[in-house]
Amino acid sequence: MTFSEENYLKSIYHLTAALETEVSTNAIAEIMETKASSVTDMLKKLAEKDLVNYKKYQGVSLTENGKLAAKMIVRKHRLWEVFLVEKLNFSWDEVHDIAEQLEHIKSEQLINRLDDFLGNPTEDPHGDPIPDANGRIIKIEKQLLSELSENQTGVCVGVKDTSSDFLKYLDKQGIALGSKIEFLSKESFDLSVKIKVNEKELSISNKIASNLFVKLV
Repeated sequence: MTFSEENYLKSIYHLTAALETEVSTNAIAEIMETKASSVTDMLKKLAEKDLVNYKKYQGVSLTENGKLAAKMIVRKHRLWEVFLVEKLNFSWDEVHDIAEQLEHIKSEQLINRLDDFLGNPTEDPHGDPIPDANGRIIKIEKQLLSELSENQTGVCVGVKDTSSDFLKYLDKQGIALGSKIEFLSKESFDLSVKIKVNEKELSISNKIASNLFVKLV
């Protein structure tokens, strides 16, 4: 596959996982930042390779071959993110763009050795699951911080928004993967949330609380 074909597969994979349904060419065009006509041309190519199910004016979904191929691209991306953070001391807000380049390396042997070298991690630095060499994913029981009730406590296990600005904001507030977050109260006016992290009380917006995944403890 070309880099472009791989990027399309990965985008469709993320969209179908988020929406849990078939996706439109317009949705793909938006995430790929291109024209719908260009998306249509690419979908025809991917359909010829048995990587997507595509019919004009109907939703798009990945075939079994397409799902596995997409998972392998995601696997490479997330393993490289772990490597960059754990071995090269990049911060979690710096690694996405670099991993976007490294994910196109073709050597399966290299990626499997990288996986072993890192101790076969199951999550990337943002808490997203890493598919294994067969495409299996270990799912974590998690929910958004905004969904918690008063006096519930959770451990931060992931972020929904992986943008650099959001991750830098979390760093400033001392919130990271593994942080214990106590949900104190929610403001009915604007749904802002008062929490306690590392013995420090914070007031965060509903938007921030809706982008943090926690596991109840």
